[in-house]
Amino acid sequence: MSLKRLAILGGEPAFKEPLHVGRPNLGDREVLFHYLNQVLERKWLTNNGPLVRELESRIAKILGVKNVVATVNGTLGLEIAIRALGLQGEVIVPSYTFAATVHSLFWLGIKPVFVDVDPVTYNVDPKQVRRVITPETSGIMSVNVYGRPSDIERLSEIARDYNLKLLFDSAHAFHCSYRGKMIGNFGDAEVFSFHATKFFHTVEGGAVTTNDEQLAEKLRAMRDFGYVGLDQVEYVGTNAKMNEFSAAMGLTNLERLDEFVYVNHRNYRRYLKELDGLAGVTLMRYEETEKRNYGYIIIEVDPDVTGLTRDQLAKVLWAENILARKYFYPPCHLMEPYRTLLPQARSRLRETERISSRVLALPTGISIKEEDIETISSIIELAIRNADGLKNIR
Repeated sequence: MSLKRLAILGGEPAFKEPLHVGRPNLGDREVLFHYLNQVLERKWLTNNGPLVRELESRIAKILGVKNVVATVNGTLGLEIAIRALGLQGEVIVPSYTFAATVHSLFWLGIKPVFVDVDPVTYNVDPKQVRRVITPETSGIMSVNVYGRPSDIERLSEIARDYNLKLLFDSAHAFHCSYRGKMIGNFGDAEVFSFHATKFFHTVEGGAVTTNDEQLAEKLRAMRDFGYVGLDQVEYVGTNAKMNEFSAAMGLTNLERLDEFVYVNHRNYRRYLKELDGLAGVTLMRYEETEKRNYGYIIIEVDPDVTGLTRDQLAKVLWAENILARKYFYPPCHLMEPYRTLLPQARSRLRETERISSRVLALPTGISIKEEDIETISSIIELAIRNADGLKNIR
């Protein structure tokens, strides 16, 4: 790399155009237009249209799950799953997650009970779950962070022992597996996000998956205002239906799914190569014997070794037009209203707070080239070498 001086110290940015985390992967536009023309010819734009049903069927086949209920987004997918499962009172959930996970509970009048995460996997620590169960606990909502599965076996055991519902927020984990079985088949239900920033997307969208036929029937009704027939309402529902245009994008992107995974894996391997041995910077590892989408490139920055905090390194990267993101910062228990309503949570979330102050997501996806990764990694190394001159960055 020819970069001689960091942009934040007066040099020119390494990239003229910004490199984003979560820049959309896009399928072939001619395929998309083919699907969109079908929608326009049929004039069937929403309300469980044929493309939505085809998308559900194809996803069910990929995951090997009996039921896929497509939704307008992952957040409403969580909300109808919570309501369909009858969750109430208290639900155990990590604070180290995107706000929508916790908001979906609080929105429905349920108290989130935060638990700490494992320092290696960043997922819910099952040992902590047992410690916070009370007579008011109705369920566990675990998050498969960055597409790496939770300790599903131990969480399932806890749910059985205490007769609790088990729901997984699998927003990151589409096309991932746990012990050879695809994510989407575990717990009482799982919820995926197909937002534009995810490696597979429908622009906006999501899905709830379950192998419970009765639950699936309830979910389908609840996403459509609670209707089970033309003039018959059986449940309190909402409008969580996916439209045909979103399904068209999803079907288009499914055709390039293997390519998206291939490029993400290639990028992951290149980051491993470039960052290997860089003291104080640890790249999150994926278990390559399982299916993974490799959709997140996560580094953990140890300021005691690098001489730079995560926030300082982020500022260096942003100055170079590398728009790295602090996923997840702040953790949910430090956001309002939870910071005010649940101040006692901090005492049991030491790992969550440590990790959230160190983690940084780097760009990947089909818009990122291997030479971009070489440059990004060189800038990180250069920043660490110049740590003394960067200490006053705020």
